[in-house]
Amino acid sequence: MSDANALNETALIPWLEEHVDGFSGFRELSKFGDGQSNPTYRIDAESGLYVLRAKPPGELLKSAHAVDREYRVMKALADTDVPVPTMLALSEEGDLSPIGRRFFVMQHLDGRIFWNPALAELGEGVEANAQRGRIYDAMNKTLAALHAVDPDAVGLSEFGKPGNYFARQTDRWAKQYRASEVERNDDVHHVIAWLEANMPEDDGQVTIVHGDYRLDNMIFAPDREEVIGVLDWELSTLGHPMGDLSYQCMNWRLPNGQGSRGLAGVDRSAIGLPTEEEYIAAYCERRGISDIGNWSFYVAYNLFRFLAILQGVYKRALDGNASNPERARQMGQAIPFLAQAAMAETRKAD
Repeated sequence: MSDANALNETALIPWLEEHVDGFSGFRELSKFGDGQSNPTYRIDAESGLYVLRAKPPGELLKSAHAVDREYRVMKALADTDVPVPTMLALSEEGDLSPIGRRFFVMQHLDGRIFWNPALAELGEGVEANAQRGRIYDAMNKTLAALHAVDPDAVGLSEFGKPGNYFARQTDRWAKQYRASEVERNDDVHHVIAWLEANMPEDDGQVTIVHGDYRLDNMIFAPDREEVIGVLDWELSTLGHPMGDLSYQCMNWRLPNGQGSRGLAGVDRSAIGLPTEEEYIAAYCERRGISDIGNWSFYVAYNLFRFLAILQGVYKRALDGNASNPERARQMGQAIPFLAQAAMAETRKAD
């Protein structure tokens, strides 16, 4: 490994032997090719398989790449109905870390990851359609389970700031976007102004929110349509559950292809996938909710938030410290589309 994300194995191996219970017989370290934010590695050893997730190298945006938050929330969820890998060890920061940046080590889960939400790899026919439906229902069930967890009961009462979640998040991502902006996009700035002007009042709902809840951040069992691990908790916090639900439903609006993994243009009923309305209804039934207001706001917010994340990834690619530079540049091409889609949602609301 010779890129910017290479790890110092000579320093890392003794640390693993000291801090990861039972670790022995290091064999190989390999980087997963996917993922844009925090580089992730597979560790092969005589004692088993492990996953190491680290901050990226280089100068980072404030509050980004919080691997310690990922570690904390997954450790807290260990005994709940939310499936997560077992957390094994968390390093110190900076010079106190054997690789010069913070990381954590977790259990390696043997299962399936589906990268395309259309689930084309399952094939055609009645059974394949039924499998796709069960996969989406499993995602829905897991999201409802997450939002049913009492943050106080799992030691996460201070995992987020008090106040209006959407106001706080809009302010955060507007700052992140401006810090990463390469060239001005008037649509994005219009959406930011619209969100600030149309902010819903705080209704008091507070749950653990994942922040990046989508199909490819889950591991499914090898032999059944069941989520066995929810991954990538970097953006998790305490907030409003509609942040997660509308983020996942945003997928119904994104294109499928040309570097994007969405469901727009896919004949969803023909392949066994639920409509957005059906997905929302199933979630509401599981959580005992009868009505959701401000839906266009929630979707516009998440389209903006997503493009702000991609803008940061794209800027890191230009700066030379993206985890997957080629993929990062492709993702950057989606930013104008996301801005236009967010503008369309603001017009729906108006």
